[in-house]
Amino acid sequence: MTPDQPNTEALTVGEVGDQLNGRLRQLHSQLLESFPVVDRIACVLYERQEDLLKTFVSSTREGVAISGYEFRLSDSKSLSNLAEQGTVRVLDDIPAAVHANSLHSVWLLKEGYRSSLTVPLFDHHQFIGFLFYDSRQPGAFTPEVQRNLSLYSKLINMTISSELNVVRSITASAQVAREFANLRDFETGSHLERMAHYARLIAKDLATSHHLSDEFIEHLFLFAPLHDIGKIGIPDSVLLKPGRLDPDERQIMDTHVQKGIDVLDRLIGEFGLEELPDSAMMVNVVASHHECLDGSGYPKGLKRDQIPLEARIISVADIFDALTTHRPYKEPWPLEAAIAELERLVQIGKIDADCVAALKRHPDDVNAIRTR
Repeated sequence: MTPDQPNTEALTVGEVGDQLNGRLRQLHSQLLESFPVVDRIACVLYERQEDLLKTFVSSTREGVAISGYEFRLSDSKSLSNLAEQGTVRVLDDIPAAVHANSLHSVWLLKEGYRSSLTVPLFDHHQFIGFLFYDSRQPGAFTPEVQRNLSLYSKLINMTISSELNVVRSITASAQVAREFANLRDFETGSHLERMAHYARLIAKDLATSHHLSDEFIEHLFLFAPLHDIGKIGIPDSVLLKPGRLDPDERQIMDTHVQKGIDVLDRLIGEFGLEELPDSAMMVNVVASHHECLDGSGYPKGLKRDQIPLEARIISVADIFDALTTHRPYKEPWPLEAAIAELERLVQIGKIDADCVAALKRHPDDVNAIRTR
């Protein structure tokens, strides 16, 4: 790879979850023809609920990229001002302006970036993140370069907003249906919140070893709560039964997977998103989270690598939360006992060992999610 050929920050599993990385890489290649000083373009997303900025998509010409990084917006006065005022920031001499007091600043200095342009991103006047242009040349972002880059910034802003709005439209539509289930069973709603965070925790841990992009992880987090969407079609007598299900009831409960697939098929058809890889991830989460590595799962009896990674992650997150929370027929298991049960399921060939190991490596984060 030559220096003028940008490289994405992280690889992905197939095409799933890498749509924006690919588009940004193409745009960066075009931009380099007119502005060869732009060595890196990166976008971070803002999660308002937790006040977090998170690395999302990026394209860089060379060097070691940063991914899986997050920090609180409120911890940076300068970035908070940019988000509030909608203005841009130029650093002409990064080594003189930045101190090595965080993982990001240490990385920035180590990679030799000398100047930067930071642009806040908005969707319908709502702050959604930042766009960073970085150069290994000092003073690269002159007023003229800034003016010329403004068109690219608007194009990237529109692309990211469009992609996020598609995802939000799908999840919002499904959310309406989900709320009916939540009204019938509050614990269902709490379970969905927790297991989505467990899924993201696992995916972040596996990012390096399994080549997962930040975009993959973010979409997995967004789609995780939809895994049991089909339960809106399960009768109350089964869904809300205060005890274990008998074989006939279990058979009815198991139909929630196909019901969920049917719901998503209608949503995807209505939005015309059949070819969108992100939709493929969403369907995989719903369709395969009850498959087992030994082929004993349902509905298709898939084995090992036939089961998409996103579904294997969801399966472990789902089982772990079921074990560690109260149910009408059981008390919550202690963390150690729940991990031991997951390891037993690994040994008999049911669930993914890497996903369990990832969860096991972060007991403090797991407890924070449980008690939040």
